Amino acid sequence: MSSQSSSTDYILLLKQISKYLYAYGGPILMFVGIISCILSLIVFTKKDLRKNPCSIYFIAYNFTNLTLICLSISTVSFSIGYNIAPGTSYLSFCRYNLYMAILLDILSASYLVLASFDRMLVTSANSHTRQRSTRRFAYISILIITILWILFHSHILYSANINQIAPNTFVCSLPSGNHLIVHSYYSLIVKVFLIPSLLIIFGCLALNNIRRAHHRIIPASIVTNTGAIQRGQKQLSRAKDRQFALMMFIDISIYMIFSFMLSAILMYQQITQYNVKNSVQIQLDTFLKIVATFINYISMCIVCYTNILVSKTFRKSIKNIILCN
Repeated sequence: MSSQSSSTDYILLLKQISKYLYAYGGPILMFVGIISCILSLIVFTKKDLRKNPCSIYFIAYNFTNLTLICLSISTVSFSIGYNIAPGTSYLSFCRYNLYMAILLDILSASYLVLASFDRMLVTSANSHTRQRSTRRFAYISILIITILWILFHSHILYSANINQIAPNTFVCSLPSGNHLIVHSYYSLIVKVFLIPSLLIIFGCLALNNIRRAHHRIIPASIVTNTGAIQRGQKQLSRAKDRQFALMMFIDISIYMIFSFMLSAILMYQQITQYNVKNSVQIQLDTFLKIVATFINYISMCIVCYTNILVSKTFRKSIKNIILCN
């Protein structure tokens, strides 16, 4: 009897922690994240930065994060923190909200991959490789990736359902069967392995290119007014490219750090999906996923603030915005 009472108290404790985490942490995270994304969008849409292809990827990245914060974090915070869950009351809202949450999450990560690929191109020693980094290529890449993921996840709009997992406990999720199996393996392969691997590969290649550029011998140039201007413009362009590369490295690091726990839990769920679990184990798994999801949200809410710390150009732009210059 005491064992059962202890288990009940433990389950209630986990539920209370989850509730307070989103009741108080959710609104704070939303406020910080919305300010971060709006400031980042203002900076990257400025005329002098908008010409850089990497800025286009960062615009798409921050716009997607802003939309995800407003739709997903708000819904989860109301559901867990305040027991207001329209997703478990209205099937149409359940399907739309789950579709948008999964779609925007993968789009955000995909745009970051594209930004890292662009930095790999633009830091290359090969001039032909650098020329592939263009605004046109950026627009086409974003369009193709967006359409691809929109179509790939479209099955959620008709397959998601409101399922009862415990007495008086309902969740909006994919039904058990082929849809859930495919989505589970997709999450494991894409979110846990593919995207982190691509970010590491492109990031390391870009970093290696930058290190090689520092050791490269620059030939002496003829000092003329025209030559001095051209050289100054080229140095300014390279300085901006290095600033974008630095911001990209930081964004990748933040993404990897804050998504690690959720990735680990997804792997654990796949490994133990056929294990028989008691109510305490089920609640603990749910609690860990709730906390991991909250931590994962942090990465998309602090991008602006980390960019301020590492980028002089970004910091100057933010200062001008605050001072209305």
